[in-house]
Amino acid sequence: MNGCEQLADERASAAPAPGQVGGRAVMLIPHRTPGVEEATLPPDYQRILAAVRRAAGPVMARQVGKMLGVDISVRAKLEPLRGKLVRLADRGWLRKLPDGRFTTCL
Repeated sequence: MNGCEQLADERASAAPAPGQVGGRAVMLIPHRTPGVEEATLPPDYQRILAAVRRAAGPVMARQVGKMLGVDISVRAKLEPLRGKLVRLADRGWLRKLPDGRFTTCL
């Protein structure tokens, strides 16, 4: 088991409570586990993953925003993107490095 898989397993055991949609419990950003495809993620999260993959190495939220065409000079536009990156890392789709950069899980 690689570091990303182990981290995903640990986070899945401490999974946050799912949200409610139409009275049913759903998790919009599922944990990365065997059998869960990237296609299950909302389109904006899929675009974020693709941008991180295209990068030559670990990237900061600002770099991802630039790749996606987000106005990175406006904090109110950059912070939601940072939150999505953190959410993807918390669910095992990305890895957040100690210096705040994000990279893909192999």
